[in-house]
Amino acid sequence: MSDDMIAGNLTVRDVGARDEADVRKLVAAAFPSDMEARLVEKLRHCGALVLEQVALNADGKILGHIAYSRVTPAAIGPGQGLQVACLAPVSVWPEAQRQGVGTALITASLKRLNELGEDLVLVLGPPSYYPRFGFDPVLARKVQGPYAGDAFMALALTEAGSRDLPIEVAFATPFEEFE
Repeated sequence: MSDDMIAGNLTVRDVGARDEADVRKLVAAAFPSDMEARLVEKLRHCGALVLEQVALNADGKILGHIAYSRVTPAAIGPGQGLQVACLAPVSVWPEAQRQGVGTALITASLKRLNELGEDLVLVLGPPSYYPRFGFDPVLARKVQGPYAGDAFMALALTEAGSRDLPIEVAFATPFEEFE
């Protein structure tokens, strides 16, 4: 079932099977290589996606896409029961960038993840962009995995998401291509 949200003149909704070809073209156009497009397809087809949404304009054209995949707490401890997701990637057609499409997608999808019971969201991206949504590199230092540094950020959606740290995590297998 899709949760639609109007953000200005955008509708944000869950991806359907009919969207997959358009999403592939969009993700490939938004990045310098097709690695991210391949990542989305692999995550989708291995069942690792927690949430996948698109933003459409008033004419129904897909302008942006966002995907979140399952991240698994790897060690026994208080964080073992956390529901952890990774935002990767967020894509917007180059001609629609810097017009609020990515912001609408991230805002709507984080709300949806909260409704789905996710505790913690991780992202690897520009430190100048993601903190506006609450992502924090200091919180991410309590998450041990293949990524580190100020580009690796975390956002707690629940009290447990910040309380039950530190944790060690394993990302979905398709991410190994990026390590």
